[in-house]
Amino acid sequence: MRTPRTDRGRLLAVLALAVAVTVFTATVPLLRDWFDLRVYHGTIHSWIHDGGRIYDYRVPGTMYGFTYPPFAAVAMLPMALVGIGAAIVIALLLNLAALAVSMRVLTGRAWRRHGWYGCALAAGALALYEPLRDTFSFGQVNVLLLALVLVDAWLLATGRGRWAGIGIGLAAAVKLTPALFIGLLLLARRRRAAGVATGVAVGATGLAAVVVPEASRFYWTHAMWDTTRVGRLDYVSNQSLQGILARLDVESRAVWAVTVLLVLGVWAWRARRAVAAGDWYAAFALTGLTACLVSPITWVHHLVWLLPAFVLLVRAGQQRVAALLYAVMCTSVVWLWFDDASGVDGFLGSNTYAWITLGLLLGTPVGQSSMWKGSSRRTSATAAAPRQAAAVIAAVSGQPGSGSGATAAVTRAGTASGPGRGLLRRASSEPTGSTWPAAPKPQSSSDRASS
Repeated sequence: MRTPRTDRGRLLAVLALAVAVTVFTATVPLLRDWFDLRVYHGTIHSWIHDGGRIYDYRVPGTMYGFTYPPFAAVAMLPMALVGIGAAIVIALLLNLAALAVSMRVLTGRAWRRHGWYGCALAAGALALYEPLRDTFSFGQVNVLLLALVLVDAWLLATGRGRWAGIGIGLAAAVKLTPALFIGLLLLARRRRAAGVATGVAVGATGLAAVVVPEASRFYWTHAMWDTTRVGRLDYVSNQSLQGILARLDVESRAVWAVTVLLVLGVWAWRARRAVAAGDWYAAFALTGLTACLVSPITWVHHLVWLLPAFVLLVRAGQQRVAALLYAVMCTSVVWLWFDDASGVDGFLGSNTYAWITLGLLLGTPVGQSSMWKGSSRRTSATAAAPRQAAAVIAAVSGQPGSGSGATAAVTRAGTASGPGRGLLRRASSEPTGSTWPAAPKPQSSSDRASS
């Protein structure tokens, strides 16, 4: 399909995409009504204004409450100063800013070559990605944590490693899963960065222990180990290894432990290769994929951690593979097996996103993004290539005898082109759980929950 060549045509194409995205997101993926944000906001207001305890709060009419470590509650204290409406606006702005930071880190300066038109198309594609849509719609913190971690990846990739580790440490203090990135730093023998990350995480956790000692004691001795507070393991939104086993009615912790160790082995092997190649973005992408797989519960909206792997596929020239897998992640296909995940079709279909995560762990390109820095430095040469070709063509029109030299010049100009661009898609439809559901048939595609 031809792309529009005029600004008017491009504007019409962007408007058409915006209408399509709006219609899709208004009909297929149901709005989550910022339910998780309401959990956070209600918890903070109950704690500060009503003297309630953090882990006792439940959203009225539900069994859902706060499930994060106590530092997350301390970090959310500013919510006590605003109403829910203002909190929603602030959350949307923070998530948008975090998404912009994440994409800027992942794409480098490549986005400049595509201008406003390419950025608009990419934004429309991102708006269709189910995990991202749910993160915004629930009012979740996933994109904020992704941005914190990717800033550390950027610091390491650009030779500023002395400052790396702060983002990982903060992310690990808010949610436990990003702690695997500390393991990556140890695996890469970046002991300073690992020490910084560990120190920040421990310091933030210690701060929370001083501010809310009772809540901290309860979380680390009880709530952290009570998986029923988070949700059912067999719920179709749980796209982790544990979720796959739970839907197969496999309850053995030993089986789960073996699968986790196998996945960690693959991660360690591939991550070490990435680090040896100086490809920190690939190493971080592989770690995000692994964290989603080995975590006992990985709701669909947690899969924003797959975005770096998709960008790596695009930048490695595997646009078709990236587009196909990304399109599947936009379909909400796992919800077709919400009521019954039995049989071969249930095994394959209800775990679709987990299969994609596993595939990306095995197939994400390694050693490509180490060349991004050099590629971005050649952006000016790339932009100049069309002008060089135009000059050669003009010379040919006036000097017929110089055809072979002109052809060679055009060929050389053409080789300056940079990595291909990738356009992604996305959708949404997933209620997650922070506690056991109150109803016998919990969290349908229109129900809400927290995680």
